[in-house]
Amino acid sequence: MRRSSSTLTRLLGAVAGLALAVAGAVAVAAPAQAATLTQVTGFGSNPGNLAMYAYRPDGLPANSPAVVLLHGCTQNASGYFANSGWQKYADQWKFALIVAQQPSGNNANSCFNFFEAGDTTRGQGEALSIKQMVDHAKANFAVNGSRVYVSGLSAGGAMSAVMLATYPDVFAAGSIIAGIPYRCATSMVNAFSCMNPGADKTPAAWGDLVRGAYSGYTGPRPRVAIWHGTSDTTVTPLNGTESRDQWTNVRGVSQTPTSTSSLPANTSLEVYGNDDVRLYRVSGMGHGTPVDPGSAAEQCGTAGAYFLDTICSTYRDALFFGLNGGGTNPTPTPTATLTPTPTPTVTPTTPPTCVTASNYAHVAAGRAYQSGGYAYANGSNQRMGLYNTFYTSALKQTAPNHWVIGC
Repeated sequence: MRRSSSTLTRLLGAVAGLALAVAGAVAVAAPAQAATLTQVTGFGSNPGNLAMYAYRPDGLPANSPAVVLLHGCTQNASGYFANSGWQKYADQWKFALIVAQQPSGNNANSCFNFFEAGDTTRGQGEALSIKQMVDHAKANFAVNGSRVYVSGLSAGGAMSAVMLATYPDVFAAGSIIAGIPYRCATSMVNAFSCMNPGADKTPAAWGDLVRGAYSGYTGPRPRVAIWHGTSDTTVTPLNGTESRDQWTNVRGVSQTPTSTSSLPANTSLEVYGNDDVRLYRVSGMGHGTPVDPGSAAEQCGTAGAYFLDTICSTYRDALFFGLNGGGTNPTPTPTATLTPTPTPTVTPTTPPTCVTASNYAHVAAGRAYQSGGYAYANGSNQRMGLYNTFYTSALKQTAPNHWVIGC
């Protein structure tokens, strides 16, 4: 029987990955008329007690690629499938989607347990459950075992790093969106500090953690794309840089980019080695998966909580994975040097009537102040709880610079 969540694990679930909202279900077997997202049962021993969903586009040929998707906290499989934009490109370029779902019984807020050693070690827990999903897809959907990829947001992004580290023999490449480096967090307690303010290690130290995940492995290591918003206060941008250090070291390339480019939505792209690692920095973006709703070739997704209207990260990742069947990649505008845009200071002059955010964000936005480690609402001086990114409050504005708790 799967272990039940402790109080501390529930707290992390509520906080540590704070990403991703939505809801749903998913589909698998070959459809008679239209493909749909469907739950798959009996895919293995499933020691992590996860749910598996799959999507197989109509006309999916044998030996097709597959992408594993990992949602963030408070999200589920169908919501991430519906809003991230992956279905569009799966239909267009014919590849399968495997969507893992974390039940609330494992984690109160449905976060993948990226901080638990028993779930982040090769051959154990949630990591093994996800690997068994891939095995099932290879055996039953005729998936090409050499063309399997993984992508996730926040807690799912951290879990993507787990899968790339523990199963380099399974995944050819992956995408880490607003995640943290592999094995930065090894307990619920230090998961908080890894998320914010982040941990600074040498590239070699980070790389050793990955190499230790599969001791003795000498085969190829996956290529990695990293996405991070410069205004992310939930999982701070330092994590994007440290993830870059980890995976460039694992791939054996320099931490100095071989090229830099300017992309839409104030996004910068740094490429390392021979396209071994990519680091996308989305200027001014907070915590979420970058999407760009619309019907153009480079547009995808639906904007909402933790799906942020900026640039279609799914399109870029699909090209990075080579899922377009050898089509032409978009040509970015090269720049001589990369000058990251400083994180803007959030100081709205006309705040919304009602805002739900972390206490840290409320203080940063001028809706509250901090004293003695606690946050207090401006005007009413009501105590909101600890001043950090893990305590969330709803504040209502009742007069200029006067806020009260509750909406």
